[in-house]
Amino acid sequence: MKLKAISLLAAATLVFGCTQNTPEFLLPVYGEKKLNEKHDTVYHSISNFSLSNQYGETVTQETVKNKIYVANFFFATCQSICPEMSTNLTDVQAAFAQDDSLLILSHSVNPLHDTVEVLDAYAQIYHAQKNKWHLLTGDKKHIYDLAKNDYLVNAIEDDGSPEGFLHSELFLLIDTKARIRSMYDGTDKVQVKKLIEDIKLLKKENGIEAK
Repeated sequence: MKLKAISLLAAATLVFGCTQNTPEFLLPVYGEKKLNEKHDTVYHSISNFSLSNQYGETVTQETVKNKIYVANFFFATCQSICPEMSTNLTDVQAAFAQDDSLLILSHSVNPLHDTVEVLDAYAQIYHAQKNKWHLLTGDKKHIYDLAKNDYLVNAIEDDGSPEGFLHSELFLLIDTKARIRSMYDGTDKVQVKKLIEDIKLLKKENGIEAK
């Protein structure tokens, strides 16, 4: 089921380059920021993680090192928004099919059911490209903590909901330094088109050659 981000206004701070210690950004940076001992700005970023993809391969922060990626949350038996979100992710995949600088990470909020075998079958339905689109499973607490504390969105097991789980419908754009750069409604085709265009902007900002 659909669940909005914790609060885009409260949990996401839009940061633009305007001081000596702040670089110029083509897109905002979301999340809290602070100054280190050198008075340089330290931005919120995704912490280390370790999960398994649909091939049984371990996916960690090293997998996305120096990559731009799109993250989202879903579960394989979801019949509400997940099929629409996954269909829209196929558009993102197609736009960067030959571009190894862009990855997609889809995190299952029902990892007890969504085994490697289940995710492999799901990936085949949406023609997920190997080494491009990783459908992830693993420790439930680890995934839920990643959602709340790192990606700043909700993922909740809720027996009172029709499908038993609540999760955000947002696609999150993550840059090469593991920072959240924007959020998009994954059920909205217009928003997904904007995501594709913003990925191109982020590639330009990071000096990644257009493909």
